[in-house]
Amino acid sequence: MAQESPIPTPEQIDFLGITHPDKLSAASKRALKWPKIGNEWFVEFDTHDLKGDLAYEEGVCRRDPSAIIKENGKYYVWYTRGTGPTQGFGGDIENDKVFPWDRCDLWYATSTDGWTWKEEGLAVARGPKGAYDDRSVFTCEIMKHDGMFYLCYQTVKSPYNVRVKNQVGLAWSESPDGPWTKSEEPILSPADNGVWKGEEQNRFKVIKKGDFDSHKVHDPCILPYRGKFYLYYKGEQMGEAITFGGRQIRHGVAIADTPKGPYIKSPYNPISNSGHEVCVWPYNGGIASLITTDGPEKNTIQWAPDGINFEIMSVIKDAPHAIGLNRTADTEKEPTEILRWGLTHEYKTWHYQHIRRFSSRRVINHTAVGESAD
Repeated sequence: MAQESPIPTPEQIDFLGITHPDKLSAASKRALKWPKIGNEWFVEFDTHDLKGDLAYEEGVCRRDPSAIIKENGKYYVWYTRGTGPTQGFGGDIENDKVFPWDRCDLWYATSTDGWTWKEEGLAVARGPKGAYDDRSVFTCEIMKHDGMFYLCYQTVKSPYNVRVKNQVGLAWSESPDGPWTKSEEPILSPADNGVWKGEEQNRFKVIKKGDFDSHKVHDPCILPYRGKFYLYYKGEQMGEAITFGGRQIRHGVAIADTPKGPYIKSPYNPISNSGHEVCVWPYNGGIASLITTDGPEKNTIQWAPDGINFEIMSVIKDAPHAIGLNRTADTEKEPTEILRWGLTHEYKTWHYQHIRRFSSRRVINHTAVGESAD
């Protein structure tokens, strides 16, 4: 039986510009179901070059900045750092770099103004041969809780081939300047329920795809929330598909009673059907998430009152990649206050990326040059 068409109110007819209320297109029917959300979640972005040691440097890759915190009168940021060109999987994977984030360590820098940065040096290094993180540590996030500092990050164990399964590690320190103590084992691993087809190093050939995170767990971010610790992460599935939204990338969450775990994956995973790098922040008793790059709901800001059940709050464009949020912001001032400025990375070439600053602004009307708004 065909569903009855919704009956628009006079206000909806006027706002949506519906010509004939008794002849509704599929688009108009969808529009009538939109929630009554204003423009408080809608923003536009700009990016800017940094000064000092984080300015672009030929031969050095700096990428995936963490969130920014402020200690001892200075801003701190951690990031992925490596050197040399990338050869891909067609080169010598035992000795070359297969990705820009391969053969990297975590470094950190400080700044008094958020523009000019001083590179302070190594924070967390790759592990010894045979360790779960012996190939690379990268894409980190910082959390301060009860006077302790926690860095979570991605790890890869050699050999770095196309079927390798990334994991998540953790390091902690009493000072943002270290020294850092690393977890002996990963705090998060991919689901172990997918089945590769054959022995060829081909990540698209599978007998069974498994959970949304059966291949990789990426981009970890731990937030204190409701008396527990929510580890948000990106999942990649074995046999990853391309759908009408692009790459099949989704986010999940794992929850622990203490920062060091153990972390238990939520039974509601995946908690997004889209996204790439994780960018989450607390707001109004819930958690907000910037969803970019991949999937049918890419380029949206979403919010979940319980940190799990996310709904779209705005559709945006040109969001920066790999956002490092400014955790010193007043997150309750307005939904996107934390996006007013922060750090991002940009590809200068495939081999070398550098860290830049982004800014955002709310957009509440559209005016032409010389035109005043109400």
